[in-house]
Amino acid sequence: MKLYSWNEIAEEHLNPLLGRRVVHTDRLTIARLNLKQGCVVPSHWHENEQVCTVEEGRLQFVYPAGAIEVGAGESLEIPSGVPHEVIALEDSVALDIFAPRREDWIRGDDAYLRR
Repeated sequence: MKLYSWNEIAEEHLNPLLGRRVVHTDRLTIARLNLKQGCVVPSHWHENEQVCTVEEGRLQFVYPAGAIEVGAGESLEIPSGVPHEVIALEDSVALDIFAPRREDWIRGDDAYLRR
């Protein structure tokens, strides 16, 4: 077992409106994201299943069939291969869990987040 403290994990500032702290295990990636109001994560997709839990604030997820708003205390399941864009409607904190782990993030192949 390994204990992690989010306060001890350095925040990576991907752009002026988006920061993240990440834990990679053998099979999962868990990310705690800080999104400022107006932050847009451009449309993208990944092979990983994702569950996003909004801890604070409100996010809008735009996908081919429509849009869903997710508020504090709610979780959204995003299946593998589904394109999605995320818009921070308020300053927000979200916890994202990915399976399998995000090998693209480990390699540093996440330029879409750095715009």
